[in-house]
Amino acid sequence: MCTYQTTTLPVTGSGKGSHGWFALACASIYLDHPVHASAPHTLNVDLLNPSAGPSYRVALELDPHSARTLATAILATLDGAAPSLLGPDRHPG
Repeated sequence: MCTYQTTTLPVTGSGKGSHGWFALACASIYLDHPVHASAPHTLNVDLLNPSAGPSYRVALELDPHSARTLATAILATLDGAAPSLLGPDRHPG
């Protein structure tokens, strides 16, 4: 069963798609049936720039264990970085 619960948030960064690198503007995260991954449900992450058009999108479909492992690794990497590397007003935790 899908929850249809979607979290959308602004992001700053770059993604690489079929047109090369492009600026990212937002991310959408939701649990749903995958399009391509071989799992009954996946955590789907879409990183996109809507103003550039629908082809300016990077999509991830991760099984729940991989999604949690990735989230933990991202937080550990940020928490272990020197504050000076994170920029102004971007501190761990």
